[in-house]
Amino acid sequence: MRRRRVAGVAAAAAGAVLVASAAAVVALPAGAAGAGCSVNYAVSSAWPGGFGANVTITNLGDPLTSWTLTWSFGGGETVTQYWNTTLTQSGSAVTAKNVSYNGAIPTNGTTSFGFNGSSTGSNPVPTAFALNGVACTGSTVPTSGAPTTAALTTAAPLTTAAPTSAPRTTSGPTATPDITVNPASRYQVVDGFGAAVAIWGGAWSTAETQTLVGMGPNQLGLSIVRTGISPVSSEWGTQVSALKTAKSYGSNVKILASPWTAPAAWKTNNSRINGGKLKTDYYDDYANHLNSYVQYMRNQGVTIDVTSVQNEPDWHPDYDSMDWSGTELQNFVCSQGAKVLNTKLMVAEAVNLNYNFTDPTLNNSCARNNIGYIGGHLYGTESAGRLKPYTLADQYNKPVWMTEWNLHAADGNGSNIWGNPGNQTVWNETLDDIMRTVHKSMESNWTAYVWWYGKRYYSFIGDGEAAYGTTAGAPLKRGYAFSQYAKYVRPGDQRVALSKSSKASPLEITAYQGNGKITLVVLNRSTSAVNNAVVQVPQNVTRAEHYLTSISANAASQPVTVNGGQATISVAARSISTIVLTL
Repeated sequence: MRRRRVAGVAAAAAGAVLVASAAAVVALPAGAAGAGCSVNYAVSSAWPGGFGANVTITNLGDPLTSWTLTWSFGGGETVTQYWNTTLTQSGSAVTAKNVSYNGAIPTNGTTSFGFNGSSTGSNPVPTAFALNGVACTGSTVPTSGAPTTAALTTAAPLTTAAPTSAPRTTSGPTATPDITVNPASRYQVVDGFGAAVAIWGGAWSTAETQTLVGMGPNQLGLSIVRTGISPVSSEWGTQVSALKTAKSYGSNVKILASPWTAPAAWKTNNSRINGGKLKTDYYDDYANHLNSYVQYMRNQGVTIDVTSVQNEPDWHPDYDSMDWSGTELQNFVCSQGAKVLNTKLMVAEAVNLNYNFTDPTLNNSCARNNIGYIGGHLYGTESAGRLKPYTLADQYNKPVWMTEWNLHAADGNGSNIWGNPGNQTVWNETLDDIMRTVHKSMESNWTAYVWWYGKRYYSFIGDGEAAYGTTAGAPLKRGYAFSQYAKYVRPGDQRVALSKSSKASPLEITAYQGNGKITLVVLNRSTSAVNNAVVQVPQNVTRAEHYLTSISANAASQPVTVNGGQATISVAARSISTIVLTL
């Protein structure tokens, strides 16, 4: 809603993966013959002077109750931040230990942690790891006898989620479920989760766009990108590269284009700013303006999936803006909407989803037939009693998108707390306000949730502004939390019903079905963990994944035990997590 100035700092992306394994091929003390391990070390993003890495440990031996992983850097790297582990460094030697919730690793089970580091040179991938003192070595083919040198490969950043081992399975009697998924009761089909590029100013770099829409480690999986339609056609090319990258690199990414104003000469106040209405004798020019933008982008290789008629028709600030009434929107869409081709129209992104701006269009068959979506913003929507199903939109099968919200009250007036992933105030706002409203939006049968700028110090990746302590292009805690929805609840998935036991009552859960999977997003905003919760689904589970973000973890893999159609999980206090069950 507010105009923001965004610093554009390019971030380079690099990737490197090391996989090493061992299984009873080293001399071990008596009673430890079942030791063995595999380590996946992935440098998933890089920027000038720094990098991010994700480390996944697979236990190939007897079950572990705690773990310590050691390695040495070869290029003078220094760890600056870490999550899902307790990490210390002495010179080049690094020691990572489990934290309270991820010490147990069953046979063939995995756990993971991540860190950010600084580097001054080539940043070579470590070549040797040891788990609880046992070397993790390996080769590219099965061997017997003496251990061999670790296999090292270098590759581009992963574009799909890193594979995880099969869940630990049991064949005992079924347990009383705590969460029962009922796919027979179905709700909305999800369109996606996203954020906006800069409406004024620079564009996301290729690497930044890949971080935001990609599906690999330390990528956030956004499936909607919102962009602005400038009243000046010579400015339309600014976002082409980022939008093309989003479409080609992401998975089924949709583009939403929103105009803030018509050209000044077409408005009653002869100005781009301070509101002013579109003159009725320029309605056809405005329709052609919107259509010209869609066709321009189409010729650049960018499909504009959804085109809004107006951003915030009920708000007239001292920046680009234009006023409409609900009746005026209805009249424009009825008489001119069919002229905007190769896209679906949206009405009309009122500040707090004020029905006065959308009901007239929904109640008029001529206008209704020319739109595909209803849009609205979240500013004041909950307090106005409209964070709930929009029954008139549902009646006419018009999906509801929440297309903007911007909240960063945690710092009061701005500080470098945003660059600290362990800041409690920032995490509280992320979990209790933003993630809670995503959950409520899904429970309200809305089909999309689109945050404000994706690149900003308070958003999903940092913008590099020194006062706020973030690194340009590097994922932020808020981005990892949002990815618990965006990365795993994909366009086309359908929300389904569930029920909970008293044990699971503190959890706020939505469930989705699609592509042979059932996905649950779980908010635990209570101060107590919910351990060994049993999830029941109608079919046997062939694969289970559990990822969790908390103040100390970033989309970190968690243990899952599977027994037929049941999966047993533990959910840490003050966390958001996603369970993906392949049937």
